[in-house]
Order: sequence, then structure tokens, then C-alpha cells
Amino acid sequence: MKETKTNVMRILEKENINYEAKFYPHGKEAVDGVTVAELTGQDPDQVFKTLVTVSNKKEYFVFVIPVARELDLKKAAKAVGAKSVEMIHVKDINKVTGYIRGGCSPVGMKKAYRTTYHESAKEQPVIMVSGGKIGTQVACAPDDLVKITDGQYADVCKEI
Repeated sequence: MKETKTNVMRILEKENINYEAKFYPHGKEAVDGVTVAELTGQDPDQVFKTLVTVSNKKEYFVFVIPVARELDLKKAAKAVGAKSVEMIHVKDINKVTGYIRGGCSPVGMKKAYRTTYHESAKEQPVIMVSGGKIGTQVACAPDDLVKITDGQYADVCKEI
């Protein structure tokens, strides 16, 4: 499947970060992350989704977690030093990040938000995140993603 280069890919290349683009068939609507893992032939533990939250002080925070896991809002708030965080409304995703639902990448958002990756990413040689549009993923070393997004690792998921 031939796809065009996304802004995420351009940023990774500009920063000299090795990545592999993966494409999957899609319609206009986003599919869930576990389905994306299946469509790209990847282990769901290596495919990460990007979630955007807002704090009680109206600060935005980004969390990047395995697709089969759920964000623990209390752990997430603690990881970023906020009293509380909640998911932003779907209608606000584009306004806040510049991306659409299902194509939200931690790389290349409109603004640089504090970004936290689930600690399990450290155990993976490579993780996949959205390439910036539905149907596109990029696989690269988690430390490279943390570096480029000025991120951190923390335990932010609900217990399994």
C-alpha cells in the first residue's frame, strides 16, 4: 500500500530518528488500536495509542499507552503533578493537537505538551504510534520518541 509521507515522518527524518512506516487499510472512521495491531501484524503490547487529557488547571497532558490497556486517571495525574486529569472531548482533539481522532500522534502536535509514555514501552525494542493520520503508523525505538517529545516514562495504566 503506497501512502504519502506524513508530517510525523518528516519530523522523525529531520531529527535523524530511524523509523519504519506501517500502513493498514481503513475507511473514514478510526478503528480501535487492537484492530490496528492485527492489521499491521504487530503485538498489541508494542502498539501504543495517544491520549490527550486536561487537568483541573486547564493544562493539557499527553499519555502514550499500549492499545489494549486503559489509562488510570489518578496515576496519570500523579505522574504529571496535577491534582486531577480527565480525557478531552473528541470534538476538541483537532483544536488542541492538530490531529483527528484515530490519527493522533505524540509527534508533531500543534504545541509541545508534556508527554508521558507507559513504562512498559521501555521493555520493547520498538513501539508503534500513529503516523499522524488514520491508516498510518510509525515504528521506532521508545527512547527516541521520549527524546523527540521531551517525554518521560511512568506507570499510568490501570492494573490488568
